[in-house]
Amino acid sequence: MRVIEFDRFGDPSTVAHVAGRPDPQAEPGKILVRMAAMPINPADLLSIEGRYGVRPDLPAIPGFEGTGRVESVGDGVEGFAEGDVVVPFGGNCWREKMTAKPAALMKLPANTDIEQAAMLKANPATAEAMLTLVDLQAGDWVIQNAANSAVGQNIVLAALDRGLRTVNIVRREGPVAMLKALGADAILVDGGTDPGRLAARVGEITGGARPRLAIDAIGGTATDCLAAALADSGLVVNYGLLSGEACRIDPFHLVFRDVRLRGFWLSHWFQGEGAGAAPEIYQRLAKRLASGALNTPVEARYSFDRISDALAHAARPGRSGKILIMPTLEGA
Repeated sequence: MRVIEFDRFGDPSTVAHVAGRPDPQAEPGKILVRMAAMPINPADLLSIEGRYGVRPDLPAIPGFEGTGRVESVGDGVEGFAEGDVVVPFGGNCWREKMTAKPAALMKLPANTDIEQAAMLKANPATAEAMLTLVDLQAGDWVIQNAANSAVGQNIVLAALDRGLRTVNIVRREGPVAMLKALGADAILVDGGTDPGRLAARVGEITGGARPRLAIDAIGGTATDCLAAALADSGLVVNYGLLSGEACRIDPFHLVFRDVRLRGFWLSHWFQGEGAGAAPEIYQRLAKRLASGALNTPVEARYSFDRISDALAHAARPGRSGKILIMPTLEGA
């Protein structure tokens, strides 16, 4: 079978390539899955560059998420059948086939959109989980930056599902219409460098009911802007550093207003304070996926043979949707 692998860290579009591996076989107690679609996430790019939280042993097969169909079922496996749509919970998804134990797969309805299911595990679950970090009630406000990102869009959808209202910060006018269509309550085009100005604008939008939860994908001075917009004792949750800079918060907010800053990584959360929460979160997401409420835009699809082009495309700023890798795609 073919896989995507890299044997050194570096520019993903240069170091990742197609390689051959032995075909896996259905073993007793395991399921053989033929992979159908895999998104390229920022975490995948960072992993190939060697800049992610965990550096894999080389050579490595990247891919934190994807979806496929059951090709065969090993002896002793119940609840799965040939043709079932499944999402693997493990990584190393950029391959034509994989084997997994039943507990490492989530089965979805037969009519599930394969492409949308491929993007279910990471970004939507991250959004759902981060909204639980503060005890929020229907009608409460949440503020986020990078609202047009994949996680940002899922924050909007998850907040709507929970009856929460969102203030969404973007850096350009382009994504405004898209976020309005998703159901975003308020959208601010803001460069993220003037904390006082942002706090004043948020106060006007919310009628003085400042958010108690801020979600930060950027770091640097953007973190301080979110902290300034929060209510006293509010929480800033950082899950990314799109600016390439460490998070900055004026000590005034930390000391005198009791604003707190914490990081978030979904894998650690599921292993720690969110242990046991995965079934509920993924059930919520599966229902929204089935209803069509969960719909991540896709900008382009590439075959394995064009993995370099796919990775270069995924790294471009200003994209309007995800880049998918599809092993069986012809001529793309």
